[in-house]
Amino acid sequence: MNQLPNTAVPALERLADTLHDAQASGLPVVAPGFELSLDDAYGVQARLLDLRESQGERRTGRKLGFTSEAKMAQMGVSELIVGFLTDAMALEDGGSLDLGPLIHPRVEPEVAFRLGADVPAGSGAQALEAAIDAVAPALEVIDSRYRAFKFNLAQVVADNTSASRYVIGPWSPIEGDLSGLPVALAFDGEAVAEGTTTDILGGPLNTLPRLASIAAEREYDLPAGSIILAGAATAAVPLTPGTAVRATVSGLGSVGFQVNPAPAPEGGLHG
Repeated sequence: MNQLPNTAVPALERLADTLHDAQASGLPVVAPGFELSLDDAYGVQARLLDLRESQGERRTGRKLGFTSEAKMAQMGVSELIVGFLTDAMALEDGGSLDLGPLIHPRVEPEVAFRLGADVPAGSGAQALEAAIDAVAPALEVIDSRYRAFKFNLAQVVADNTSASRYVIGPWSPIEGDLSGLPVALAFDGEAVAEGTTTDILGGPLNTLPRLASIAAEREYDLPAGSIILAGAATAAVPLTPGTAVRATVSGLGSVGFQVNPAPAPEGGLHG
């Protein structure tokens, strides 16, 4: 079991339980009224992972947040953060998403890496980069559990960096530094956001030293097969029912999913 670092353990455990319940119920919660340090926040996040694994979910990787200037400006923060991924968050490329259980669903185009070898905690950035065996276009659906989508840096870390769903496109070998690749996000074939992979800390590979550092600080390994979402190339865009979502990363390909239509109102007409 992961250990929470603060002496006020009961309050932090309650926050983890509250965020876990909000994710399961789709009902937003008020951000904590007490001061939360970054160490405390990562402890809460670790407890969230324990809770999800206790219900049978399997860890599949890590995600990086706030790796683009656009996203930092949108959220009013200035530091890169890390969350976890599980198999329950994964959607198939070309699959469908039901917005019903979600609170504030937004989507962003990303670049994903896959590890071909284990990377124990403390291995360093060079070992992490050497272990990567493939890259892919990806989409991440974020969904803050806080009311009105309002939070500070520590609060969003505690909420597992708003992680909700992710979709991975076709894997391919890494060629070059991956910077400067145009990225486009489209809804129903119309562009809604554009950027380049340079918007991800100057290039997606540049995010790896920070991930390696946090993995060492938090003492967790990155097993072979793990997926790393390197961060968004654009600001996140709100999702609406019935939308076809597609992200294209030049040179890497495209990935997409369909948002299910809103359910018909109870007692409404059925054709």
